[in-house]
Amino acid sequence: MLELTAQHSQELLHDREKQTILIVDDEGVIRDLCKRVLNDYHIVEAGDGQEAYEIFLRGGIDVILTDVMMPRMDGIELLKKLKEREPTMVVIIMTGFADKDLILKALKADADDFITKPLNLLQLKSAISKALVKKALKEEIANLRNLDRFKTVFLSLISHKFRTPITSISLFLQNLAAGVIDPSDEGAKEHIKLIYNEACYLGNLVTDLLTFSSVMDSGVGLNLEPCTLNLLLPKLLQEAQEIADRPGVTTHITLDNVPELMLDRDKVSFAVRQVIDNAIKFSKETGVVCVTLRNLEDQCEITVQDNGIGIPTEQLPKLFEKFYQVDEEHTGQVRGFGLGLFYVREFIRMHGGTVSIDSEENVGTRVVITLPSKTSQSP
Repeated sequence: MLELTAQHSQELLHDREKQTILIVDDEGVIRDLCKRVLNDYHIVEAGDGQEAYEIFLRGGIDVILTDVMMPRMDGIELLKKLKEREPTMVVIIMTGFADKDLILKALKADADDFITKPLNLLQLKSAISKALVKKALKEEIANLRNLDRFKTVFLSLISHKFRTPITSISLFLQNLAAGVIDPSDEGAKEHIKLIYNEACYLGNLVTDLLTFSSVMDSGVGLNLEPCTLNLLLPKLLQEAQEIADRPGVTTHITLDNVPELMLDRDKVSFAVRQVIDNAIKFSKETGVVCVTLRNLEDQCEITVQDNGIGIPTEQLPKLFEKFYQVDEEHTGQVRGFGLGLFYVREFIRMHGGTVSIDSEENVGTRVVITLPSKTSQSP
């Protein structure tokens, strides 16, 4: 039986021209027959529902073709668990003509198609082809729904972020025009300073909007070009937006000699810039932000570490979610839109890299970005 090992998973990721079919049946002869007929696809086999579900969780499966009557976990239970985990997964049930009750149960569990036993080989190939088309349509519909939800939440968030500073500025100007505020009064000068800060806050929000608009419109692909991280990282640290507002925070950079890599300069710059800005923003009044570049055997490693306020342990799993923001002062008014780390992870993953965050409250935060050297070199 062909098992979906870690090495096999990597092969699937690098060769997605062939879709992957998971065949689930406790009879080896049935699996072997299906494998011979479906020789245009990557084939993965499982002898029961439990084994199939474990393989599915590792990823890389396009269509699942499963029998119903199996030990440990039957096909109907497998179908239910698959649909709960990934509603767009396409599952074809193999069953006999007389299994009307089973067909009804499978339909209720959202089975996508049926293949009758004994197997008709032409029908099998046709069902798989239709299933792949159906999967593509399902994913497209799901993406459109997610995009629509994203726009709705984003517009609501923008309205919320802009409302408070605009209201403050508007009320101040109304009172000033009505003569309620004397510009020469010491108290008024303090109010003017606060309003100026609100105007700056609005300006920063507009800058963030333009940045994320550019990110969202940049397309899903990578625009690879030669990139020298030893030159790029000092430039990003020097241009960090947050450093001007934190005069008590110093920066330090340590660089290994990393060879030139083929990277999407804009996407990698965006990712590293976001991490550096967060490290400075969440530092204490005085602190140090350290950026380190290491050249490892088959990858390079970028580490950004601060000794700031840290992040509560329970919040760490949520940091890469869209719109999630750490509100350390519990004010409900956190600058930005909570999209930075989401796109950091997306862009680094597109390069075949990883992002990890370790943090402890009142101790600091350490973010590690890895970029594989050999995959970065490919066009």
